[in-house]
Formats: sequence, C-alpha cells, structure tokens
Amino acid sequence: MPKFLRFTTLSLRDLVITFGPPLLLVILVGVIAYRIIDPSPPKVVTLSTGQESSAYENLAKRYAAVLAREGIQVKVVRSDGSYENLERLKDTDSGIDIAFVQSGSTDLVQAEKIGLISLGSLFVEPVWLFYRAESKLDHLRQFRHLKINVGPRGTGVPQLFGKLLVANGVNPSHLALSDMENTAATVALLSGKIDGMVFSSAPEGLLIQMLLQTPGIRLFSFSQAEAYSRRFPFLSNVTLPKGIINLGRNQPSHDIQLIAPTATLVAREDLHPALIDLFVQAAAEIHGAPGWFQRRGDFPNAHFTEIPLAPSAEKYFKHGPPLLNRYLPFWLANFFDRMWLVMVALGALLLPLSRVVPPLYVWKVRSRIYRWYGQLRSVEVAVEEASEKDKRDVCSHQLLRLNEIEQRVNQLTIPLSFAEELYELRSHINFVRKRILWLQQGAEGGATEQG
Repeated sequence: MPKFLRFTTLSLRDLVITFGPPLLLVILVGVIAYRIIDPSPPKVVTLSTGQESSAYENLAKRYAAVLAREGIQVKVVRSDGSYENLERLKDTDSGIDIAFVQSGSTDLVQAEKIGLISLGSLFVEPVWLFYRAESKLDHLRQFRHLKINVGPRGTGVPQLFGKLLVANGVNPSHLALSDMENTAATVALLSGKIDGMVFSSAPEGLLIQMLLQTPGIRLFSFSQAEAYSRRFPFLSNVTLPKGIINLGRNQPSHDIQLIAPTATLVAREDLHPALIDLFVQAAAEIHGAPGWFQRRGDFPNAHFTEIPLAPSAEKYFKHGPPLLNRYLPFWLANFFDRMWLVMVALGALLLPLSRVVPPLYVWKVRSRIYRWYGQLRSVEVAVEEASEKDKRDVCSHQLLRLNEIEQRVNQLTIPLSFAEELYELRSHINFVRKRILWLQQGAEGGATEQG
C-alpha cells in the first residue's frame, strides 16, 4: 500500500469491519424483499388473438411493437376467437397470459371463480351481418331458411347470434348455419353458395372494408338496436354514419344501426402487475384515437365488461398514468413503484444504525491503541510486584519487553484523526521506561550498599 494511503483521515480496514455487517444486513433484507415483491416483470408474454388477418391479430402486432420499446417480447398466438381465448385463459397449462375477449362471453361469478381480471374495454365490435342484395331485409325473422355462416364456435359469434335469433322468436335450427372461417365464407357469399355471413369485428378490418364496398352485398341494419342494448347489457347500439365509408360516393347512403359488444383485454389474476400497467398504457396509445364509432379518448375505459377490473387498470382510468411513469423509464418507474415501501423500511433500519455504527468505528480504531495500554499496565504490575531481591532482573526484563512494545506501537497505522491518541501512548511508554530505569537504579544502589 502506498505510504500516503497509510496515513489518511479514515481507516479502510476498520470501516469495512464496522460498517460491513450492518451494510450486509441491509443488502440481505433488500434482496429478500426484492425476491418476494418481484418488481421485474417477465421478458416474454403470450397474447392470444383471433383468426388470420383479423382485427385481433392486427392489433396484437401493434401491442407487440409498443411493448418491444420497453424490452418486453409479445408472442402472438392465433385462435378462432373470443371463446377459444377464454378457454385458453381458463387452462393454466395453455401458456396464454392475456387475450382479447368479447363482452358477453362470460359472467362475473364465473370470471371470479376462474381468477380472471379485465384490463378494460378497448373498442366496440359491431355485429356485421352481410347478405346478398336480392331483397332488402329489415328483421331477423326474415332470415328463416337462409344459409348463414356464423363462423367457428371459438369466435363467440355462434352463441351471440343464437341469442339474437331466440330473442326474435326464431329457432336457430330453422336456418342453415355453417361454421366456415371468414375468408372462406366471404368467397362462398360472393359466389352465391351462402346467403349471408355474420361476424363481429372492429371496422378497420380489411374484410369489412371490402364487403362494405362490394356491389350486390348489403349490410343488415338493426333497426331495434336500442332495444337489443336494453335486453343485453353487454351490447351497445352504434350508428354507422351516412357517408363514413366514402364521402364522395356517399357510402353508405343512409345511417345504419348496429349492435356491438366490446373487445376487452383479459388476463389471469397472477399476471405481473407491471405487465398490466404496460398493456393498459399501450391500450390508451392504440385505442385512444377517434374512429367510426368513437370520439377521441372514449377508449379504453372501464365499461361494458362483466369481468372484474384490475386495480391498476381502474386507477389508470381514474387518474391517468402513474406520476413516475411520466418522467422515468418504465423499468425504473416500476422498480420505485413496487419497492418504495421496502425502501422506506430500509431507511427506518438505517436510521438507528447510523447512530450506532460511527461510535463503533471510533471504538474499533481506538481499541488498537488501548490494547497496548493493557500491555503497558502489565509491565508496571510486574515491576511493582517484584521482590527487592529480584527487582533489578525484573526491571531489565521488562525494559526489553517495553522496547518490543514500543517497536510494535511504532508500526501501527492509525488515521490522522486519531494521531493524538497514538502520540500519547508513545509518551506514556517513555514515561513507564523512565520510571523503570529509576526503580532499577534504586535496586542497584541498594545491592551495592549491602555488598
């Protein structure tokens, strides 16, 4: 060690010895709390979507892009639709963490029993009932005996359309229902193999855009939309405004009434809270813009969901993003948000330690000096207890011992702030030496007189 480092205001060794154990204790408590609270979210999350090229799949890619900015990889898994997504969430072995689920797919009791939470409603998914335009239809009872494609069972549309038919006094068995996927059903509709197809999707879907502008294909208008929304709480009535498709061509030429469930993000309740926050913030970025059926800021929201809302999502909808998230990177804001209570507890632990440890450090440094006072005292005791006959020999022996003590003391490395104690020790060693020499001379003088 360089000489200038040996004479500093602090002793590194004593600092480590005195401050080390309390610091290790604080670190240990922090590590244990970190493991229990688990502030770091998983780096990979699996999102179940919908059919190929569906609105769900396209939106999932946007979510993946937003979360990728925060270092989270979103694995997108296709499905038939809402009901299959719900079944995957029920199965803990499916590997699905979060999914798009249509309102009306379950109820509160079942959702709580399964352990599902909602991250909010994202957008309305109107029920699009397209049919061939040979005749204009304005009531569901007019669809008796027609060939209608309702899509795979996993989409949830078959159950929803069945409820609508029953509400109109129509037995679903009176229709020829098929379960083709939307792409295949569109080909069948255009070729005349089926009379109509029904599905639920956001209006941004390419399939919807194409069918709305295809000659010979009509979109069914639910003239009783308000009544449907009253009968089925998970439905809302929306209007496709006149000219929204193409203002120049005035498509559609009149307002069309539609009924619409809402798409929601649903996760298992054990999903990491940080991921919930990320998905809710991503939903606000993706779905907050105005659209055909919504104004800016209408979505995401806490309405139209029968699944219990996640506490952090509810907090977001009421107060906006957390304060830390507005100014800090996600990982740092998440760390402070989840560890602040532990940090306060550690601060409370450090407060008494800050009062105890500095005196311990002072005692530790001074003890390296004080222990030589013990040696010095033992030299004095040995001389004082020696008999007159042995005093001269004892003094000679203790002087050698005193020289050894002085040599060891001169090799001590003491911080400059404690140099005064060191020099006092050296002066006391010299004082004891003089006293022993005086006693030795007295003993030698007494021996001469006796001789």
